[in-house]
Amino acid sequence: MSHPSLRVGLTLLAVLALASVPAWSGDLYQVHLASLIGAYWVLVAGLNLVVGFAGQLSIGHVGLLAVGAYGFAILAGTIGLDPFLALPLCGALGGLGGLLLGLPSLRLPGFYFAMVTMAFALIVGELSLAWGGLTGGGTGLSVPGFPAPFDTPRGQYALILALGAVVTAMTWSVARSMWGRALIAVRDSEVAAATVGVNLFRAKLTVFVFSGITAGVAGALFAALQTYITPDTFVFDIGLFFFVCIIIGGRGSILGPLIGTAMLTALPEMVAPLARLGNFFYGLALLVVVLLVPDGIGRLVATLASRLRPEPHGSHEVRPDLARLRRALGASPREPDAIAPAPLAREALP
Repeated sequence: MSHPSLRVGLTLLAVLALASVPAWSGDLYQVHLASLIGAYWVLVAGLNLVVGFAGQLSIGHVGLLAVGAYGFAILAGTIGLDPFLALPLCGALGGLGGLLLGLPSLRLPGFYFAMVTMAFALIVGELSLAWGGLTGGGTGLSVPGFPAPFDTPRGQYALILALGAVVTAMTWSVARSMWGRALIAVRDSEVAAATVGVNLFRAKLTVFVFSGITAGVAGALFAALQTYITPDTFVFDIGLFFFVCIIIGGRGSILGPLIGTAMLTALPEMVAPLARLGNFFYGLALLVVVLLVPDGIGRLVATLASRLRPEPHGSHEVRPDLARLRRALGASPREPDAIAPAPLAREALP
C-alpha cells in the first residue's frame, strides 16, 4: 500500500471510529466529549494549515473561537435568527476577524506574529467583559441549541461530525494541491518560496482567513454544546491547547493533529483521579513527543503502518531497443546478435 493510500485508509478508519461512538457508547457524557473533540477539530483543522503547513506561530485562535461563540449566542439567542443561518454568519465573522488581524501582522517575523495573536486573544477577552450590554459581561449569555433532529446529544454529534468531515476534506484537498506545496515551501524557506514565484503575504493571509472561518464555525458549535458562555470560558490556555495539538500531532500532517486533538481532549477524563495534575500531564505529553517523536504522532503512525505492510518492490530491469540502436548506428538488420562499429576512414596515402 502506497503512502497516500495508507493515509487515506487510516483517515477513513478514524472517521468510522468517530462515527460509531453513539452506537457503542451508552453514556451521553461520552457522546458529549466526542462532540467537543469534533468542535475543537473544526478549529484545529484550519489552524493546522497556518501552523503545520505555512509555519506561522498563531497561539491566539481562542480569540477567534470566542468571536464565533459570542456571535452565535447573539445572533441565534438575542436576535433570534435561525441557528442554521447564524452558523455560516459566525464563520464569516471569524473570517473577518482573521482578515483584520492578519493584514497588519502577517508581515512580522514568527515570534512577533505569535505575540500579536496572543494580544488579540487577550483583547477579545477584555472586550467581552467591557461590552456587557452586548455580551452579558461577566454574567455571560445563554446559548440556544439547534432544532430537531439536532437537538439531542446524538443529533448534535452527527451535525458536528458532518461539519468536521467537510472541513477535513477541504484541508486535505489543499494539502495535496500545488497550493499546499507552496505553503510548505513558505514554511521551510521563505526566500526559496519567493524565488520560485510564491506570493508570501497572499499565501499566509489566505490560509489565515480560512482558519478564521473554521474558528468561527467551531465557536458556534462549541457555544451550542456548552449552552452557556462567559469570558472565563475562553481563557488563553485553550489557545495554547490548540497549538499543542498540532505540535504533538505533527506538522505537515492531517491525521496527526486529529489524533492529537482527540488525545489531549480526552486526557483529563483518563486522569480524572489526578485532575489537579492536568497541566502536568499536558506538559509531560508534549515533552515526550518532542523528545522521542519530533515529527509528531501522525508520522509515527504512518511509519509503523508502513513497516507492518511494506511496499512491494517490483523489477526495474531496463531492456535496450536493439532494432532502434542498429538503425542509429547504421548496422545491417541481418545482424541481430552483434552490432559492429563502422570502420574508421583512412586517409589516402600519396
